[in-house]
Amino acid sequence: MQRSKILLGGLFALTYAGLTQGAFAQSGEIKIGEINSYSLLPAFTEPYRKGWQLAVEEINAAGGINGKKLVVVSKDDGGKPADAQTAANELVSSENVAMLTGTFLSNIGLAVSDFANQKKVFFLAAEPLTDAITWSKGNRYTFRLRPSNYMQAAMLVEAAAKLPAKRWATIAPNYEYGQSAVSVFKKLMSEKRPDIQWVEEQWPPQGKIDAGPVVQAVAAANPEAILNVEFGADLVKLVREGNTRGLFKDRTVVSFLTGEPEYLDPLKDETPEGWIVTGYPWYSIKTPEHDAFLKAYQSKYNDYPRLGSIVGYETIKAAAAILTKANSTDPEKLIAAAEGISLSSPFGEITFRKIDHQSTLGAFVGKTALKDGKGVMVDSIYRKGSDYLPSDAEVEKMRPKD
Repeated sequence: MQRSKILLGGLFALTYAGLTQGAFAQSGEIKIGEINSYSLLPAFTEPYRKGWQLAVEEINAAGGINGKKLVVVSKDDGGKPADAQTAANELVSSENVAMLTGTFLSNIGLAVSDFANQKKVFFLAAEPLTDAITWSKGNRYTFRLRPSNYMQAAMLVEAAAKLPAKRWATIAPNYEYGQSAVSVFKKLMSEKRPDIQWVEEQWPPQGKIDAGPVVQAVAAANPEAILNVEFGADLVKLVREGNTRGLFKDRTVVSFLTGEPEYLDPLKDETPEGWIVTGYPWYSIKTPEHDAFLKAYQSKYNDYPRLGSIVGYETIKAAAAILTKANSTDPEKLIAAAEGISLSSPFGEITFRKIDHQSTLGAFVGKTALKDGKGVMVDSIYRKGSDYLPSDAEVEKMRPKD
């Protein structure tokens, strides 16, 4: 009998020790779930991954989240909304993550945002730019880091409206991001310049542009200026074909994202000059915040950052700041902590607005140029996101009530 008690006591002690160790292990770290299109869009997502890995390293070196180690569990969505929702479900149900972060394509960001809203999980969208994610389809569980289509369009329109051009054509990928970007650019541009005519629209499928017919159709419409929303490999094909056929000769082009190194670098000596673009001229930014980031990034990777590097880095830095302020993984407390929070970034201080959960991270606007056989951004100016957002009253009309 005595021996049985000892055995039972020993088993209990071992079980208790195991439970305690498990509890300590769990309480000793905080997990964030991260989802992105790594296999589909490596030009952006590989620098993005390097950015968030650097952030995790810095956060943990500084003591983690209120003394707990930050762990990021990452999944590849393959560029498919359904796979992204599956990944989100696995991260929440199996990995017990405190929040979800990431996504690139706008349709995938919306899919994960919908999942977060249904399951009541905090979601910090990193890259998707569609205005719907914080406005028409916004919800209390979703926040967004990058400046939206509206914000970048407003920055570009500021320069484009000064052009004499009246006849405009648009070229954009035929999915949520491209549709949203063209829609808001046309709206803001027409408000500033009612005399403008929109003479042609081309909507090639994302990732599958047949550049010859697109360039031919735009040229046939004889526009004085072109809005471009293509990026990645599609942009390279469009520029090559446009250069060959003289589409850009004596025409102004206004272009979302083209000044980002991940999209500008592949153009090499084919880079068209004088395009008005948003982007990231890392080589000409001289601020203490960016200098510190650049030094740390180059020291760790022996490479220069891309815009994806900034987005990945600041996404995890923002997530950590929200978790630290909330001192909890409860979604409602995370929301309360995130609404109105201000934090530093390589581009200066940013705030997540309470009204729509949009951050005030800005973007650089400048022009494309060729330097030593490589595309660069010149005459670039940082535009604060807070200066290019609609008023609270306008947002209330667009955003559904929680």
